[in-house]
Amino acid sequence: MGVLVWFAPWAVYWVLVGNTPSVIAAALALAVALTVVIGSRARPVSPLGIGALVTFAVLAVLPLAFTGAQRWVLALSFAGLLTTLLAGMALGRSVVEAVVKADLPAAVSQSDLFGPVVKRVTGIWLGAVTAALAAVIVPPIALPDAALHDSRPLIYLCDWVIPFSVLVAAVIASHIVSDRMTAGFGDAVRKTSFVAFVDLEIDQLYYLATEHANREVGPGEEAYGVTVGTKGTPLLGDDTRVSWPSTYKVRQRRSP
Repeated sequence: MGVLVWFAPWAVYWVLVGNTPSVIAAALALAVALTVVIGSRARPVSPLGIGALVTFAVLAVLPLAFTGAQRWVLALSFAGLLTTLLAGMALGRSVVEAVVKADLPAAVSQSDLFGPVVKRVTGIWLGAVTAALAAVIVPPIALPDAALHDSRPLIYLCDWVIPFSVLVAAVIASHIVSDRMTAGFGDAVRKTSFVAFVDLEIDQLYYLATEHANREVGPGEEAYGVTVGTKGTPLLGDDTRVSWPSTYKVRQRRSP
């Protein structure tokens, strides 16, 4: 299942909440969240799945329990997404990292370049969701009778134009940043490992490391700058072989 499917409950809610009663929008978003969680094979469940279930369960009940809560439902949906992103980072299961990893070649995610890309894109999305949240809380604070279906300029601008323009800008900026930061990926150090017998000489290890690296690179490319770690990791149940860490860079294959 694609990583972006986990964002479907929020997308459904934001599309519906401006055209239907908020309780119905939240109930349908909750149903989508349940469907995604049940249909996912990933275990444990993604933080986005848990966050969506909690967020839309609250939004389905809150307007029924408190009449004044109706003005805050859009803000609460963004607050739920922001909390989910922060909770995922705190638990070491970054939602943004999973999205970036799915969008980049596998070799990039195994290199030292992956961390900086994730950090930059994470900053973009945290800033975007925070800015959207700041925009949507303005109408219920400034206008006591604010409603999502109101066509007054302040409500239309702060509830719809600004937050969703910011999210679209974040999508575009994330792709631009990822493309620019990985443009020189051939010069980045890629990490891998290979299995070899324990009694091999160093030149034999380098030969195996080079062959393994060349099998990982793409068509028309070759590995260079191959290094082998100083210590291998024994394999469970096999005393004759070890797993050696290795690094390499990639360049276009030279003509014979």
